[in-house]
Amino acid sequence: MWLFGSPALLKAQSKQKQPNIIFMLSDDHAYQAISAYGFGLNETPNIDRLANEGAIFTRASVTNSICAPSRAVILTGKHSFINGKVDNIQPFDWDQENFAKLLQQAGYSTAMIGKIHLDGLPQGFDYSMVLPGQGDYYNPDFLVNGERQRFEGYVTEITTEYALKWLEEGRDEDKPFLLIYNQKAPHRNWQPAPKYLTLYDDQTFTPPSNFFDDYATRGRAAREQEMEIDGHADWGIDFKLKEDPEGKPTLMLNYLKRFNEKQLQDWDAAYEPKNQAFLDAKLEGKELALWKYNRYIKDYLRTIKSVDDGVGELLEYLEANGLAENTIVIYSSDQGFYLGEHGWFDKRFMYEESFRTPLLMRFPKEIKPKTTIDKLVQNLDFAPTLLDYAGVKIPDDMQGDSFRKLAGGSSDQWRDAAYYTYYEYPAVHMVKRHYGVRTERYKLMHFYYDIDEWEMYDLEKDPNEMNNVYDDPDYAGVRKELHAKLNEVRATYGDSDEMDQKYLDLFNDYMEKRRAKE
Repeated sequence: MWLFGSPALLKAQSKQKQPNIIFMLSDDHAYQAISAYGFGLNETPNIDRLANEGAIFTRASVTNSICAPSRAVILTGKHSFINGKVDNIQPFDWDQENFAKLLQQAGYSTAMIGKIHLDGLPQGFDYSMVLPGQGDYYNPDFLVNGERQRFEGYVTEITTEYALKWLEEGRDEDKPFLLIYNQKAPHRNWQPAPKYLTLYDDQTFTPPSNFFDDYATRGRAAREQEMEIDGHADWGIDFKLKEDPEGKPTLMLNYLKRFNEKQLQDWDAAYEPKNQAFLDAKLEGKELALWKYNRYIKDYLRTIKSVDDGVGELLEYLEANGLAENTIVIYSSDQGFYLGEHGWFDKRFMYEESFRTPLLMRFPKEIKPKTTIDKLVQNLDFAPTLLDYAGVKIPDDMQGDSFRKLAGGSSDQWRDAAYYTYYEYPAVHMVKRHYGVRTERYKLMHFYYDIDEWEMYDLEKDPNEMNNVYDDPDYAGVRKELHAKLNEVRATYGDSDEMDQKYLDLFNDYMEKRRAKE
């Protein structure tokens, strides 16, 4: 579908100088679950094409590892405490500048299709078709230019179908285009497409080496979170049981209400025999934990299979229509995700698995195939980078930097530290408020609000972040240097304890109003 362009389209593209841009953003896609990163969990041949034909970034990270704030940073090129979207609660101000607005003003045809998780009508787009809130996997509603419509089918496939439709029919063929193509998957609760419901049924996955982490060498933040696969994940939402082991109905029944008859038949045929076998086995202890891990990771990877299919369809469209050479294609996620590391699912922490995010990029005109970049690039840098490629002036108040020269190989000069903040506590998953700095080798984090604890890691000797060396006398010099660097980056970006208090007050005010309504 949507493969062949008209002669007029091909002629228009041949005259165009500014590059087209397809920015692909999935939700919670861990770099460990992209085969180009070499973890061996699954195969993502279409996403891998971007690494094989362009660049893969091995230390890309986010400034705030939670969905809506990360997306706000991507759009604005500003840290959360500057753009105002510090958590999933505070409103996002669409009236502020974003890179799509600037490209639109510069003559680009623009569209956003898929998930954005920011309330309000997206600004900067000639066409928008976005999920309300988190959206649904099956038979989802979309806000089409603000008007709510329901679509029959599977959300990943629908998002891809309408992205292709806009490329073929919706854009102005005389203009360069920006397409922001945002998938819901693999966000919780990981509902696979009908055709992939039994994928991996014949496999048993081995969890990460620190799956049974007891957090003995770290502080309260690691111990007191609520994101353990064996302990905090839900029988219905996460493990797809209609009834829990005690025979009580689960919240999975609410999700199944959206399914049509055929979808429900396929779902039940795939899950009910597996669920019954599990209930009959009456697993306990380590065996139960390993079952939970396998149910989680298989569903998570199944949803990624559909995401990879969609990437392949868009790449095929570009090839078939003579657009590949002059189109920048970026694949990333709004943050990383825990796939059993430390026993966890979800994100939020500054530990590597959620701090780091996948980033792969192809632009044949400038980026050589199989380029590897290990610099500390962040999602803060997407907006200025895309403006740079388009020849649009980067606003002075954008805090990120363009990594165009890094990607093209003309320079290796880059920042020596990445800054991180997290604010949403006390809230779901109970990850404590913290901020920190990462250099090429070390990481320093400060957990605050109801505690005052510091953690520091030597990522060269301890890549899994199992041993907090903050109080180790052998690292006294490093600790001093990292504190100085942390103060420096906080001052550079405009963060402070007063800023932390401002957003804590706003959070508390919101929670008080919500409690009053209840």
